[in-house]
Amino acid sequence: MNSSFCLYAAWTDTALLDALRADQEQAFTEIYKRYCYRLFTVAYRKLKSSEVAEELVQDLFADLWIRRSSIQIQHLESYLFTAIRYRIINYIKAQQIKTGYESYCRLSANETDTDTEKSLALNDLSEALLASMRKLPEKSREIFQLSRLEHYTVPEISVRVKLSEKSVEYHLTKSLKLLRTYLRDYLLLALPLFLWLH
Repeated sequence: MNSSFCLYAAWTDTALLDALRADQEQAFTEIYKRYCYRLFTVAYRKLKSSEVAEELVQDLFADLWIRRSSIQIQHLESYLFTAIRYRIINYIKAQQIKTGYESYCRLSANETDTDTEKSLALNDLSEALLASMRKLPEKSREIFQLSRLEHYTVPEISVRVKLSEKSVEYHLTKSLKLLRTYLRDYLLLALPLFLWLH
C-alpha cells in the first residue's frame, strides 16, 4: 500500500489526472495531499477564517471527485487555484448580500419604529393642541380656529366675527401666547407646529 502511494507521489499532474479520470482513488488522494494545504492557505489569507477556508477547499475537492470523468482540465495547478479563487469571491459576494439584507432589515425595522414614534408623538400633540384650544377664551378660540385651522384671512375673519382687523390680530396674538404656555410640556415635539403658527 505504502509503495503504491509513493509511486503516485512521483507522478506528474497530467498522469494523476489521467488516473483520476480512470477512477483511481489513490490518484485523487495524491492530488489532495499535493494541493490541499496550499489552497487552504490562499483561502485563509483572503477570508481570515480557517473554518470557512477548509470548507471551501473540501467543497472544491468534492466537486473534483464528482466530476472526475467529465471535467476538462489542461493544467491541474492552474485549475485548482482558479477554482478556489472563484469560491472565495462567491463566498465574499454571498456574505455581502447577506450583510446588506440584514442591514436593510434593521434599517426597515428602525424606520418602522421611528414612524410609529412620530405617529404617536403627533397624536399626543394633536390631543394636547385640542385640549389647549378648549382653554382659550371663546372669542380667541373662534378667531384662532378660523385663522389657523380654516385658513381665513384677517379681513375675512373681521367680517365674520364683527370685530375690527386690529381686534382680530389682538386675539390671534393672545391665542398664540396662551397656546405656547399650555403646550410648554410639548415644546420640543411642537417646534414644527410653532413654526407653522408663525
